[in-house]
Amino acid sequence: MKNKNVYIGTSGWSYKHWKGLFYPPKLKATDYLAFYAQQFSIAEINTSFYHLPKLETVINWTTKVPEDFKFCAKMSRYVTHMKKLHQPEEPLERFFEIFQPMHARMGPVLIQLPPFLKFNYEVANHFYQVLHTAYKQYEFVMEVRHPSWLQNDSLTLMTKYDIGLVIAQSGYTFPYSEMITAKNIYIRFHGPKELYASSYSTDMMESFADKFIGWQKEGHVIWAFFNNDIHGYAVEDAKRLLQLMENKE
Repeated sequence: MKNKNVYIGTSGWSYKHWKGLFYPPKLKATDYLAFYAQQFSIAEINTSFYHLPKLETVINWTTKVPEDFKFCAKMSRYVTHMKKLHQPEEPLERFFEIFQPMHARMGPVLIQLPPFLKFNYEVANHFYQVLHTAYKQYEFVMEVRHPSWLQNDSLTLMTKYDIGLVIAQSGYTFPYSEMITAKNIYIRFHGPKELYASSYSTDMMESFADKFIGWQKEGHVIWAFFNNDIHGYAVEDAKRLLQLMENKE
């Protein structure tokens, strides 16, 4: 959906196993994004979590899509998994130097924490302060994988700095909360049963569509991404949720 504060897409687009399922068999990989952008208005950039793209690559992505297309880049795991949010200044600077040309097209930056990282008030507060002061032109959401991040002190701190808590739908695999901590509400659909490899029922999609409409009326911006890429479920589920939202207009 465009211009209605609800964005629905998939977590990445460069999946070879989508050829024949979503992408035409003869389509070149370099044309995947342009094809994807014909059907969706947003995409999550997952590859930046594993390794930072080249500056030229980021610029090239922006030329492949319409002007109103948006990207949500995933923070480098060097910041989250290796540095564990400590001394974030230098790696954050490198990350945003590369993504600066995309700034006008960016939705919230996704920060995904590792399951072993517990909430520490001082560390989290310093990290949020750096984001708030040095990168206030960006917006941020955080996907937590340790339940300690769902305690009141953590959620209050997220709210203070307008950091959106990611709603991670994964059955019972990842910590789950629908607590709203910011204007941005960010949902990641990882698969309701088998992680990354199971599709969502129409009933569950209907339930989320109703929630989206309620949040939308409250003035929130909703960002929803399907990460169940195996068998192409992500594309099909994203299309179905888009259709459900259109039917409720």
